[in-house]
Amino acid sequence: MPNRTRLTMALLVPCLVLIAAAASRAGANDERPVSEFPVEVVATRTPEAPHSVPASIEVISGRDLRARGVATLKDALALATGLAVAPGGDAGPGSAVVEFWGLREFDAFLLVVDGIPWGGAFNPAVSTLSLRDVERVEILRGPAPVTYGATSFVGVVNVVHKAAAANDRHAEVRGGTIGAGSGAFDLPLLMSTAWKSRLTGDVERQGFADDHTSVLRGHGLWRTERVDGERRLWFTGDVNVLRQDPASPHPREGTGLSSNVPLDANYNPAKAFIDETRLFGALGMERPVMHGARWSATGSFTHSGQSMFRGFLTDLSNTPDNASGFKETIDINDAYADTHILWPSKANVQVMTGTDLLFANGEAKGATFTYTVPLNGSSQTTVAEPTTLDQDAEARRYFFGAYTSAEWRPVSRATISGGLRLNGTSERRGESGGVSHARLSGQAGALVGLWERGADHVRLFANYRDTFKPAAFDFSLAENEGILKPETARSVEGGLKARGCDGRADVEVSAFRMDFKNLVTATVVNNLPALTNAGHTRFQGVELAVDLRLAHATFARASYSAHDGKFVDYVQDFGGVNTQLAGNRVEMSAKHLASLGVTLAPERGLIVNLGVNYTGDRFLNKRNTAKVPAFATVDAGVGYRLERAEFRVDGKNLGDRRDAVSESEFGDAQYYRMTARSVQAGVVLKY
Repeated sequence: MPNRTRLTMALLVPCLVLIAAAASRAGANDERPVSEFPVEVVATRTPEAPHSVPASIEVISGRDLRARGVATLKDALALATGLAVAPGGDAGPGSAVVEFWGLREFDAFLLVVDGIPWGGAFNPAVSTLSLRDVERVEILRGPAPVTYGATSFVGVVNVVHKAAAANDRHAEVRGGTIGAGSGAFDLPLLMSTAWKSRLTGDVERQGFADDHTSVLRGHGLWRTERVDGERRLWFTGDVNVLRQDPASPHPREGTGLSSNVPLDANYNPAKAFIDETRLFGALGMERPVMHGARWSATGSFTHSGQSMFRGFLTDLSNTPDNASGFKETIDINDAYADTHILWPSKANVQVMTGTDLLFANGEAKGATFTYTVPLNGSSQTTVAEPTTLDQDAEARRYFFGAYTSAEWRPVSRATISGGLRLNGTSERRGESGGVSHARLSGQAGALVGLWERGADHVRLFANYRDTFKPAAFDFSLAENEGILKPETARSVEGGLKARGCDGRADVEVSAFRMDFKNLVTATVVNNLPALTNAGHTRFQGVELAVDLRLAHATFARASYSAHDGKFVDYVQDFGGVNTQLAGNRVEMSAKHLASLGVTLAPERGLIVNLGVNYTGDRFLNKRNTAKVPAFATVDAGVGYRLERAEFRVDGKNLGDRRDAVSESEFGDAQYYRMTARSVQAGVVLKY
């Protein structure tokens, strides 16, 4: 048995024993199962049970996130059905690459924080996301609803913070291996009787197996609101300061990762960095209007200032100028506005109408250079930062839409819903002319209850969604070659939602098929990362999840997904030869994903959590000549809760798997690995 497997089993078995022992000894106050049923707003803009919506939706409660010691998006989504989340990526070691439905395109999903797109009209701002003081995380699989427009094809993640009026107080300190440490607090600020306010602050440092890679983050979040009867006025401010020392992807050589490159070699120039300061402000209001309708309006503005100095291998050999680098500064301003009216139900029909706008303007200036690094990664090369930034990339985007959606319940056990959106998009890149599109998109769904008894039920659902999105833009210095074709997708999905055992067990099984045209994929132009369209691709599969709310504050979850993402018609140039890729699997897309998690989290006493994730075999390349085997990771934690304190130890990737998990756009055929094993100990205080 390999050493890593022995270590995994040595850590896994005691965790399982602790869970069983703790569950058997739990006190009488914890005899009843955890019975809080989730609520979502991501699909409907109004609070509704996920089992009442004809789409695949799951909700992870803040209680569960805290019981599992979650601090990152990867950890938060570890047990989500059909998702594979790779830590790090080209955006830096503090970011993540999320895969839905077998598609790992960096902008294919939408990240939403408290109902506002986090990243605007460009790409999800994953690296600046904080999961402090979160009430729940909602996950919608499939294209975004019409209320969010041309923003997502395969999924939406909505992070919902606690209300500004929440009164609980927390302080937390953590420290661990590889130079990890963090501190945080959440507390109410009572400004007046009418206004309620809440403040969150956190700072963290994360080291990695490579001494030259690290993340330092400081974050502050302030929320305030005034509720006067049925009227609500609110404001949010968020500041995020991020300092990253980037890692290097591992080059592929032939059919596998190169053995000539050490595991944690870093080929960036000395003192490389990816820095960002992000300032965000949002305000909104809700109030009743005529005839019992409810009017909501939201507006936000974000400024992001980014600066980076980094490089990557371009030649897998010890030759002069075997690496290319660039220095770049990027300034992005984006604004979001939405207003909609929710009409009261009449004749069992509820209608919502609204309009929204996403605007973003970004400009990058930079310069490129070549340098020489030793292939064994024994040292980093000192390179003088370019002082003249003579290359640029610029984009201005408008996404405008008017939408309406309706939900009709002809009988108590049936729901028919639909939505239609008129999209208008306009985009200009650099000095090239602008491109505009006007296009309808929409969705339709139905849910039918086959059997109902109290909280228990069996329901069938199906939906159809048609959407499009302007091609991604990532501020590469090679981006001014023109505007790519917009991506379009049509998808169908159907399945079953069931609840049984007096509300203690949930089951959801679904099947989907999505036909995707003009998928944006990575390429290289003049040794610089760029993007290109990828013809016609198809993603289909089956997904299954089971949740159990057990006695003694125990929660268990298992999921399995079979994905089949393939090229249908895509010709790409390889070494001057046009190659038809039809029938090949999409690179980095695993056919099989599975997860298993168990959490024991009473209000007082022993707490234990265990999570196992399985990722099936994948091809590293589009030609499907480089296949890598399946792997599994194990996370576990143990702690003890008192009335006002919690002590815990959490381990991530306990088997120390270092498999390739995402492909880089820098250089050709280079891949980021799973981060190394880490262990952290912490104290959480309630006061």
